[in-house]
Amino acid sequence: MEERLNKWLSQMGVCSRREADRLIEAGKVLVDNRPASMGQKVTPGQKVVCNGKMVRVDRSQRPRPVLLAVNKPKGIVCTTEKREKDNIVDFIGYPERIYPVGRLDKDSEGLILMTNDGELMNEILKARNYHEKEYEVTINRPVTNVFLKQMSEGVEILDTVTRPCKVKRTGVYTFRIILTQGLNRQIRRMCEACGYRVRELKRLRIMNIHLGSLPTGKYREITGEELSKLEKLAGRKPGGVYHG
Repeated sequence: MEERLNKWLSQMGVCSRREADRLIEAGKVLVDNRPASMGQKVTPGQKVVCNGKMVRVDRSQRPRPVLLAVNKPKGIVCTTEKREKDNIVDFIGYPERIYPVGRLDKDSEGLILMTNDGELMNEILKARNYHEKEYEVTINRPVTNVFLKQMSEGVEILDTVTRPCKVKRTGVYTFRIILTQGLNRQIRRMCEACGYRVRELKRLRIMNIHLGSLPTGKYREITGEELSKLEKLAGRKPGGVYHG
């Protein structure tokens, strides 16, 4: 049975579909010793090499699904790129191949999910799904009602207007914000557009997964009811199939 190469790489726990497309475009994926092309399909038994490593093709050897909640410290970069000395994969040192679900910029801290389940990752990241992410933010000037209103109603950044969101003052210089999209450095850009500068930014929650008391630099595995709820929110049907 033929399957799109990017989806297959995702299912094999190699990387996300988005990352697979990037690797294919960069010529780092070979199928039967030939450079793969965008949109290419593969069939069982074909030899696939990604980033110089053979990808196991036997579905019975598919790796155990892993999903971690990580408390990322400042200075760690959410990338699988080994040339980045502070990449999160080496920092975590998990014994199985995993990769970050989305981004949390180098200067920010808090919750980041890491997994080898590419399909789950894709569903979490899809902007159309309006999945919530909650942050605690410290800024350089007192939080005002005008600022809260601007942030909640949408701010013009990156040639678009951000989605309406929930914002609540938690202190003189601090507030919490719940986003349902993930534009590049979104909160920092939103604050700058309103005349403020972010001093501290910490992600507290992704969907139903809370950072809680997890120590900085540590991780925990997400299992049981917590995982089941996340999968349900992401649209996974019984049997591991996702809604289209």
